[in-house]
Amino acid sequence: MLTQPLLLVLPETTASRLSLIGTALSLVLFVVILPSWVRQRWSSRQPWRILGLRSRRQGPSSGRCLMTGLVQSVGLLTLISLPLIVGSWGRWLGELSAADALNALALCFGVGLAEELLFRGWLWGELAQFTRPRTAVVTQAVIFSLVHTRFNLDVLPMLGLLVGLTLLGLVLAVQRRLNDGSLWGCVGLHGGLVGGWFALQGGLLQISPSAPQWLIGPGGAHPNPLGGLVGIAALTVVLALQLTALAKAPRP
Repeated sequence: MLTQPLLLVLPETTASRLSLIGTALSLVLFVVILPSWVRQRWSSRQPWRILGLRSRRQGPSSGRCLMTGLVQSVGLLTLISLPLIVGSWGRWLGELSAADALNALALCFGVGLAEELLFRGWLWGELAQFTRPRTAVVTQAVIFSLVHTRFNLDVLPMLGLLVGLTLLGLVLAVQRRLNDGSLWGCVGLHGGLVGGWFALQGGLLQISPSAPQWLIGPGGAHPNPLGGLVGIAALTVVLALQLTALAKAPRP
């Protein structure tokens, strides 16, 4: 509704562009209101620190967390891409236009920051106000999965996508715990996956239409590899390693 007046000024604006503008405006309003919400609702005098955007003095730096997340995303995308190339379902082209590179960067840092602030920042913190810590972690991951799953898919592909996205939500939550509350590692990992996969499909990697769904993931022409067996297995291994590292980490 906020964007409807734009039609009076820009009558040729498409529905998709109008939706994008509406999403951007909603995000701006969310960011503006969020600090006051955290101060009043969570009784915190440092909203950006408790949300994870400002690192603790004794914790890892924001830049280090961001780079670690980006490296992890490259590793996951490599694990997903290798079976395609080895199995002759994909061919490395290494070509990417300047426009696609900019779009990939915008997706990486735009989507990564916006969604992590929403799910691993606000939602997780909100759930933690009235439920146990483990319940809050699992609940935010399930909600994250439900929001991103395509319910127009068949049952098995939809279940695969639900499982993969839930695992990603858990991995991102544990990553924040490992980063001493910093959200930037989650931003790098999540954004790197989104922007990196866009770049791979945009020209870096040619994927054959005959690539099996169990490998490339559901979605047809726009597959989500996290719903495939390789993506699910890779996220499971990452989560297991993270939980082991978290168990060995010194307690504050």
